[in-house]
Amino acid sequence: MEMTSCRPVENRRSTFLKAFILFALILTAYITVRHTPARHYLDGEVLTAFVDSAGFWAPAVFLLIYTVGVTLFVPATVFMALGAALFGPYWGFLYLMAGALCGATVGFCIARYLGRGFIASVGGPWLRKYDEAIARNGFATVLYLRLMYSPFAPVNFGMGLSKISFWDYFIGTALGISVETFVFSSLFGTLRQIWMSGNWQELFSLKVLSLFGLFAASFLIPVVVKKFSRRSGDV
Repeated sequence: MEMTSCRPVENRRSTFLKAFILFALILTAYITVRHTPARHYLDGEVLTAFVDSAGFWAPAVFLLIYTVGVTLFVPATVFMALGAALFGPYWGFLYLMAGALCGATVGFCIARYLGRGFIASVGGPWLRKYDEAIARNGFATVLYLRLMYSPFAPVNFGMGLSKISFWDYFIGTALGISVETFVFSSLFGTLRQIWMSGNWQELFSLKVLSLFGLFAASFLIPVVVKKFSRRSGDV
């Protein structure tokens, strides 16, 4: 009987301890990346030299750096530029997608394991209503946030704290970032090739101008998705 009566207290303590650990991890990651000498290792030239020196293992090293980096709240654009520059527009796209999905999964799982119980236990009526809405429209919510170029890591952790199913989150992320990743990898990869070759006239080629046009048009996709969602009644 005594053990049974202690379980709610123990569960509550465990929930708050996990939430504290999550908060401490996020704070430590932010301070480490922003306010310690470690930030100098995020310089594009330093990262490029380090990954390139791995030779055959360069793709695996890049995936590891991307996964750890976005989990530490390093902006994903840093790794997009790096991947496109190192591997070109086509292989770069594949490695960038793989790294982004790995990072998205790790961030989601950390938040789900450490913070979800706390959110569920302290949430009032408004938060529960919001949580249920995300769970019902999980795929559309994540897809829209990704198409909006929302900050990558905050979305990863935020969705992990919500009630959304993992597969709604994962598939919505994969589809949502595919446009951004394709545009960035193609644009950065092509510009890198022009830089290396010295053929500056290629900057005004139809390919480059089309990529810039596609990049600009990608900002209109969320508007179209939102209007379609409202008409269909999904949101």
